[in-house]
Amino acid sequence: MVDTFSRSCPMPIMEHDTIQLAHGSGGKLSADLISGLFLPLLGNDILNLLEDQAILQVPEGRLAFTTDSFVVDPIFFPGGNIGDLAINGTVNDICMSGAQPLCLSAAFIIEEGLAIKDLHRIISAMAEAAEQAQVTIVTGDTKVVDKGSCDKIFINTTGIGCVPADVTISAGSIRAGDKIIISGTVADHGMAIMTSRENLSFETRITSDSAALNSLVARMLEASTAIRAMRDPTRGGVATTLNEFARSSQIGITLFAEQIPLLPEVRGACEILGIDPLYVANEGKLITIAAPGEAEKILGAMRQHPLGRQAAIIGEAVSDHPGMVTMETGLGGSRIVDMPVGEQLPRIC
Repeated sequence: MVDTFSRSCPMPIMEHDTIQLAHGSGGKLSADLISGLFLPLLGNDILNLLEDQAILQVPEGRLAFTTDSFVVDPIFFPGGNIGDLAINGTVNDICMSGAQPLCLSAAFIIEEGLAIKDLHRIISAMAEAAEQAQVTIVTGDTKVVDKGSCDKIFINTTGIGCVPADVTISAGSIRAGDKIIISGTVADHGMAIMTSRENLSFETRITSDSAALNSLVARMLEASTAIRAMRDPTRGGVATTLNEFARSSQIGITLFAEQIPLLPEVRGACEILGIDPLYVANEGKLITIAAPGEAEKILGAMRQHPLGRQAAIIGEAVSDHPGMVTMETGLGGSRIVDMPVGEQLPRIC
C-alpha cells in the first residue's frame, strides 16, 4: 500500500501538537483546524464553500444512499487505517447495488488529546482513497469530546451513487442453480486487525484487504448484467452474508470448502485463535450470485481486474434446505454454516 502520509502535502504548523477541546468549539482553533488540515487534503469546489450542506447536480434516475460509522481498534493497522477504511467501506456499500458512487460526507468525533500528526495521517489516507475511488467528499463535520469519551477518533460517512437503468440487484432474485462467486481470499481484514491488536507475528505479515470495489463492479457489469445479488462480507464474514442471502430469498446455499480461497498465513492465524475464517470480515472483497449461464463470463471479467485475480466460484444456490447454508467438506461430509451467535471480533471496522 502507498504510504499516503509521506506522499501527501506537508503537515501544517499548528499551535498545538494534540487536539484540544477548543478545536471543536467553532472558534479560532476550529477554523484553523479546518483551513490548515482538512481543506488542504480534502478540499474541492463544493467543500471549500464551507456551507452547512452541499448542493449537488445529480443525474436522473435511481440513487443509492448509504451511511456507516467506523470505530476500528487500532486506528492504524497493517494495510491501512481508519481513514481509508471509512472511504472504502462507504464506496463498497454503494456499489453493491450496482451504483456508481458520486460523493460522500464525512463527520469526525475526535477525542481530546489525539495527536495532530495522527489526524493528518488519517485525513491523508482518506484523500488518497477518495481519489482512487473517484469520489468527492462534499460536506462534513467535526466534534471534539472530552478525553475518555471516545477512543481516539470515530468517523461517520454517508454516500450517494447513481444506479444504471438496466441494473437491478437484490437477494430476492436468487434462484436455484445460481453460482456463488467471491472476488478473492477471505478473512484478510479481520485477521490483520486481530493479529495487530494482539501483537501476534507470523512469518508472513497479514495485511488488510481494504479497497474500494467500484471499478471491479463496473468491470463485472460490463461483462454481464445477470448479477442476482452482491454484497461485501464485512462484519460476520462470508457466513453471515450468505445466510442473509438465503433467508431473504428463501433458497438454500451450498458451499464447497476446498474452493474457498484463503491465504496460508490467515488460515494459520485463525487456527491459533480458534476462529472460523468464514465468520471473519473482509473490507475489499465482494460476494456475487450470478445466473448459471453467465457465471463464467463474470468470473473471467473479475479475474482480469487487480482486485479480482483470485476470484473463485465457491458454491451454488439449491432448492434443498431453503433459508439455510451448508458446506461440503474436503472429506466428503457436510455441515451447517449458521449465523454467528455473537461478534467474534469486535471493532474491526
